[in-house]
Amino acid sequence: MKVAGQVAIVTGGNRGIGEGFVRAFLDAGVTKVYVGARTKADAAHLADEFPGRAIPITLDVTNTDQVVAAARDCGDVSIVVNNAGAFLQQQLIGAPDMSFARAEMEVNYFGMLSMCRAFAPVLKANGGGAIVNVLSVGGIIAAPVMGGYSPSKFAAHALTTNIRAELAEQGTQVSALIVGSVDTRMAAHVKGQKEKPTDIGRAGILAIEKYITEMDTDFMAVTARAALARDPRSIERQMAAQLKMTEISTRR
Repeated sequence: MKVAGQVAIVTGGNRGIGEGFVRAFLDAGVTKVYVGARTKADAAHLADEFPGRAIPITLDVTNTDQVVAAARDCGDVSIVVNNAGAFLQQQLIGAPDMSFARAEMEVNYFGMLSMCRAFAPVLKANGGGAIVNVLSVGGIIAAPVMGGYSPSKFAAHALTTNIRAELAEQGTQVSALIVGSVDTRMAAHVKGQKEKPTDIGRAGILAIEKYITEMDTDFMAVTARAALARDPRSIERQMAAQLKMTEISTRR
């Protein structure tokens, strides 16, 4: 599937990896990108830069009414990028209550599921299309310091596999991106090497065009998966040690 000439929707598209996807798509010849954001004003800078091609829409993936409205109003979509995410920097036991973990699961798992359910008929009507779910190294390696975020990404990882099977018959591609450290607000607390958001967007385009069902998008993701394969117990100890660290770093 070539992305040129397609129509895409990107959740959380107003900044970070989402904005990187919007820019990468438009650079690759996508006709139009619906930029999902909590308010249209949040994505106004993209609409101004790409008039008629970057279309802001109000879309909170935890709001079922807004998700349903997006599927209704964006009936020409052939590519769905589930990028919206929440990382609240709380631990599972150390947090004052479970609201943080519930909020992360609502965005990172249930929000993604809601989008897939709403847009599956749209994609079918438009010839099959593609879904790209933006996941994390924290979705293949349990990271205690990431609290409810890591478990929610594990759940989203399984969701991606299951939805791929369910939508295969209608010809919809479903890919998972395993993302490491990227230069975004969410990773502001991480020191060291970080990828550019547009590089993740380009990796997503490659996953679509080559139909790569699961792609490690960057150096950190590739090395983390390799280390996990070599010695899972060692990785578990390293992740546990981060609970006592004052600085999280990607430096080699």
